[in-house]
Amino acid sequence: MIEALFDALANLMTWQHMAFMTLGVVLGLLIGVLPGLGGIAGLSLLLPFLYGMDQISALAMLIGLVAIIPTSDTFTSVLMGIPGSSASQATVLDGFPLAKQGEAARALSAAFFASLIGGLFGAAILTGFVVVARPLILSFGAAELFMLTLFGLSMVGVLAGTNLAKGVAAAALGLVLGAVGAAPATGEYRMEFGTLYLMDGVPLVIVALGLFAVPEIVDLLRGGPTIARTNRLGSGWYKGILDTWRHKWLALRCSGLGAVIGAIPGLGGSVVDWIAYGHVVQTSKDRSQFGKGDIRGVIAPESANNAKEGGGLVPTLLFGIPGSGSMAIFLAGMILLGLQPGPAMAGRNLDVTYTIVWSLALANVIGTALCIALAPGIARLTTVRYTLVAPFMIMVISFAAFQATRSLYDLVALVAMGALGILLKRFGWPRPAFLIGFVLALQGERYLYQAVQFAGWDFLTRPLVIAIAVLTLVSIWLGARKGPGGGGAVATEGSAEAARARVLWPQLLFTAAVLALFVWAFTQVWRLSFLGGVFPTGVAVVGFLATLLVLAPLALGRRESSANFDGETTPGDEGSTSPWRIFAWIAGLVVATALVGFFLAILGFFLVFLRLYARASWVTTVLLTVLGIGFILVLANALNLVFPGGWLQGAYDLPWPLR
Repeated sequence: MIEALFDALANLMTWQHMAFMTLGVVLGLLIGVLPGLGGIAGLSLLLPFLYGMDQISALAMLIGLVAIIPTSDTFTSVLMGIPGSSASQATVLDGFPLAKQGEAARALSAAFFASLIGGLFGAAILTGFVVVARPLILSFGAAELFMLTLFGLSMVGVLAGTNLAKGVAAAALGLVLGAVGAAPATGEYRMEFGTLYLMDGVPLVIVALGLFAVPEIVDLLRGGPTIARTNRLGSGWYKGILDTWRHKWLALRCSGLGAVIGAIPGLGGSVVDWIAYGHVVQTSKDRSQFGKGDIRGVIAPESANNAKEGGGLVPTLLFGIPGSGSMAIFLAGMILLGLQPGPAMAGRNLDVTYTIVWSLALANVIGTALCIALAPGIARLTTVRYTLVAPFMIMVISFAAFQATRSLYDLVALVAMGALGILLKRFGWPRPAFLIGFVLALQGERYLYQAVQFAGWDFLTRPLVIAIAVLTLVSIWLGARKGPGGGGAVATEGSAEAARARVLWPQLLFTAAVLALFVWAFTQVWRLSFLGGVFPTGVAVVGFLATLLVLAPLALGRRESSANFDGETTPGDEGSTSPWRIFAWIAGLVVATALVGFFLAILGFFLVFLRLYARASWVTTVLLTVLGIGFILVLANALNLVFPGGWLQGAYDLPWPLR
């Protein structure tokens, strides 16, 4: 073992290995700053270039990319309020408020240093797990995985703001949306409206972008001229490093949490940051600044999501079981290189395994150094007039949404989720709770039916299941022990006191619509087979009851209730632009895409938006339009992407990129 460890170190120190690893890091840095692309798109882009490469160099490039993406995707989460990937969603809650306070560099550098700690911790975990992981991972069956899903849902108590019922109802709403499509147990289709697009469910990237990116873009265009209120960045990048060092034990705890969750196949990527965020809130005495710009809310998820990459490599390398989508692509890359994942990676190929370990650690160091060096300059994006940045953001999120299934319906779904995100934010329904429900819906249902099929309801008596259930109950108690209304203390959607509404009918209409949706969902699934309908039926009932608890005080006119929240009543908002006027620009882009195709639509969108809304000069308008179009063409060519076509293009044989 020691010999293999030093053989791997010798392989790592060659100039060829370092060059390819650095190439992977740089490529991962570029991909990570594009919202919605993430590790799957980046690794897919590399696969065609692996043919003919030697194993060590190719693995170095793959690991370089895997290591840096969870770090670099923080840029958009902090600077724009747009989750860079599914593993950086929780970072938005406190990172983006810090950017709006002019502390973007501090938030970024704290995130990068925490990511470095997490990445190194993950590499260390991978080293040790090569020997001891097999019995630990094999002890987790479907029953334990289902209970871990419930543990993830217990974070709702922390993310529910001042009203726990809204948090539960929002999570149930996400679970209902996650249940759209084929039932994992029986293949029965549910709530798909007879459309092919919904038979596989709504893609996660679209839900995340719609819930978070669209409402933030709308709010930023309604607000000040720039994202941040001040352009004084000073030495904030150094302060962020000191913040992380001051909270080093928090970073280490969350790194351990991320590594363990990442090692459990199918659980880690989309939920690890929420579990880490819930942990820091539960263990903090002062919760008052969470959701408003608490640096601990950045450090916790960032250290966890980097550590999960090291943990995720454990089942991928040792058992050939990918822990996430990006690990599945990494597994395919290994097979292309002639490496067979499995016990041999801890035997005759042990030197290759430790080469991956060393590469993961070193790539984290190189990537973090690059990101910290670039943070002060990139953070200045928050001082640019946002009306000039918004077209690029709208273009990028539209492009990222289209990557889901490469269908025009991706953009339609983005608009629908964007409208829902605006309403949830306005009425104080926690979007993170909704997203947790959506992320955990499919796997939670799958694990439930597998557990019932294999062991019946006796699975609830298994020792590990009982242990996880106790942890879940403790998590719920910690989340609900403070805060008015029984909710946690994370201000996920703004100040409740400032948003007390005198006119209640908009909230009543929205809450009644949610109630009707749960009733409709129940009528759609209750006649299905037991395994096909038990999960969404239970969710619909719980969601209905929670929504009733929200609706009751509003219907009785109790304005002092914690359920009363309307962000449009905040003082100073009376003269601001309606969010729907700005949202209409995004919807108009989708309508134009349906008519003339994405390329011509985005070209026209840039010209019209910059001239009419941003009131830019013709020189600025043309320059920014050329930059935007050039960027999207280069990206589309690199990803071999054909843009969505329009109805008017069907009758003509147009050249690329007009088709």
